[in-house]
This record gives sequence, structure tokens and C-alpha cells, in this order.
Amino acid sequence: MSAPTERRYHHGQLRSALLAAAERSLREHGAGQLSLRELAREIGVSHAAPRRHFADRQALLDALAETGFRRLETELRAAAERPGADFPRRLRATVTAYVRFATEDAALLDLMFRAKHRPGADQVVAAAAPALGAMEQLIVEGQAAGVIVAGDPERVGVVLFATMLGITALINGEFVPPDRLDDTIDTAVEQFLRGVRPG
Repeated sequence: MSAPTERRYHHGQLRSALLAAAERSLREHGAGQLSLRELAREIGVSHAAPRRHFADRQALLDALAETGFRRLETELRAAAERPGADFPRRLRATVTAYVRFATEDAALLDLMFRAKHRPGADQVVAAAAPALGAMEQLIVEGQAAGVIVAGDPERVGVVLFATMLGITALINGEFVPPDRLDDTIDTAVEQFLRGVRPG
């Protein structure tokens, strides 16, 4: 590719362009088809250009996972911090945000958690912590409001997380049609809150 083509990407734009192209490829073809060379060809730079930002394919996959966790955190916190909403509404909005992310970007979420559990993926683990912490913080707030039983918030959070994963699996596995997502979440949140109610 010509130097003028590559000069279009500067100050991090090449990195952003590569990540955007990688996410499109991930969504369409899965992680197995991701190639730095093909991504370079897609965005119109030399095959060597991506290595300015990603030493290899694994570095690109880890960067995708980190970006995904940061986006998930943003969406979860925006849902949890709805002004004027009571706790059940905030919880429902947060569960909905997670399930929508997990069903609309299933391949990305799978990559995120696979990367998180890969030995040596310290940066991915660090990126994941705030997103997962957003859910635990919401549980703590529910306990403080007297809506959720006192005790270890992580223990309660595991049940909530299992509920979200179950709904996600049902939608992604086509056991439940997407148009029933909202009703399914309403029922699940109602039953969860009933089960963790103090007393």
C-alpha cells in the first residue's frame, strides 16, 4: 500500500481502525478467522502496519477483549445509575444491559471470558474487574437499601450472574425467541428479588 494511504492513520487511528475491523470479522466469522494480514488488507494498509500496535494475533485478541470489557462496564454502569429509578428498576435495567450485550455480541463476550482465563492475561483481567465489580456494587446497594438480604455480596452476585448467563444461553441457543427477552428478564428479576428478600 502507498505511504499516503497509511498516513491516513495516525495518533491511534490505525489501532482503532484495526480493532473495529477485527470486531466486525469476529462477529461475522468468529475468532478463528481473525488475521492481522487480512485486517490490514481490509483497511488498506501494508501487512506490516498492524505490528506497530499488536505484536501478534494474540495481542489483538487481548486488546479486543479489553475493549469489550470497558464497553460492557460503561453499559452496565449507565443502566445501574438511572436517576430517579428505584432499586428493582435499576437491577432490571442492568440485567437487560448485560443480556443485550451478551446476545448481540455473543462472539465478543465469548472471546472476552476466554481471554480473561488465559494464563498471563493480566491486562484483560484488570479490564474485566470494573465491569464485574459494577454488578457486585449494585448488590451492595440493594443490601444497603434493605431490598437484598445481608451477607457476602459475591455469594448473592453469583446467583444473579447465573441467572443472566441462563437467559443469555436460552436466547443464543434459540430456545427462547429474542422478542421474549424483556418478559423473560422481568420474570427472572422478580423471582431473584423474591428469593433474596430479607426475612
